[in-house]
Amino acid sequence: MMKLALPGGIQGFLTEYWQKKPCLIKGGIENFVDPLDANDLAGLAMEAEIESRIVVRNGEHWDVQHGPFEHFPTSEKDWTLLVQAVDHWFEQSSELMNLFSFMPRWRIDDLMVSFSVPGGGVGPHLDQYDVFIIQGEGKRRWRVGDKQPLKTQTPHPSLLQVEPFSAALIDVEMEAGDILYIPPGFPHEGYAIEAALNYSVGFRAPSGRDLLSHFADLAIDEERYNHRYGDPDLRVREHTGEITLPELNRLKSNLTQIFDDEATLHRFFGLYLSEAKHELDLAPSEPEYDVDEVQQLLEEGAVLRRLAGARALYLATVADTLFVDGEAYPMPQAAAQTLADSDAPDPALLAAQTEALVVLTLLINKGYFFFEEA
Repeated sequence: MMKLALPGGIQGFLTEYWQKKPCLIKGGIENFVDPLDANDLAGLAMEAEIESRIVVRNGEHWDVQHGPFEHFPTSEKDWTLLVQAVDHWFEQSSELMNLFSFMPRWRIDDLMVSFSVPGGGVGPHLDQYDVFIIQGEGKRRWRVGDKQPLKTQTPHPSLLQVEPFSAALIDVEMEAGDILYIPPGFPHEGYAIEAALNYSVGFRAPSGRDLLSHFADLAIDEERYNHRYGDPDLRVREHTGEITLPELNRLKSNLTQIFDDEATLHRFFGLYLSEAKHELDLAPSEPEYDVDEVQQLLEEGAVLRRLAGARALYLATVADTLFVDGEAYPMPQAAAQTLADSDAPDPALLAAQTEALVVLTLLINKGYFFFEEA
């Protein structure tokens, strides 16, 4: 069984390194075993539902191709295959993802896996989110620089890089089981020394602009916040071209009324943060379960699992609600907690929650949860 070994333990690592400075952890995963190989990754990249790309470097020239792919480069150097959300589609990757289950579930984004031949990489770049890069088979050299002003460059419309950086905080040749943690904003680059697999566990870090945009979509869809500006105490004034401070304050109040609506805001956060950013491998139940069947299976101790990549979340401030993949479902709080907190929810607790069973049956039939085969 693979085991995570962070410096100072989990809390020690979070206190000293998380969102503060990069960290190389040699042998960070004890008993590391690749959950897939290059052929498995290529197979995923041939599927239309799965986001993939091939990055090829030819001197100063870069090329990017987007999947699905029928053929792959035959050159033995300078190209990389990258596949997003592998954890959604390849069940064997769950053990690797579970190593990071100490993080809030809503913060974990997905597992991106790359296969590179010697010289393969995507060039110097920086991310606006935290990432753990795990070395699989093969060897790869990584350089990480300090935060610094660097010009961005786009050698290809689908490839955003930064200019080369000279000084490096970390310059290392990584081997299987090594982990490189990189906080947001630190430039880094990696190139394969020999054919290599890399696993990148990324984290969600929504920007204010993203939140505002998606909240506006919710307001439009639900036809909320249609209150208009009013000025019943309007007086004749000399300077009619001026927008006065009292008028600005009234306009501002139209916005503050929106953001003071905490009930809607909290529900929005549940909807937005539970939505999967990538396709899920949903397989609705055929035939569908009925409530009695689900209850019987739970009472018999059947193991209930959540679909890989599916997000189930709850908020203490939004009572009796479970959020799954951008939808809100009425659910007693205790049932919502076990479904959201655990990869194997408590069957006895769920079987005893009559109000939860109807919704749980719906979620199982939709494919978000399933019973593990004996």
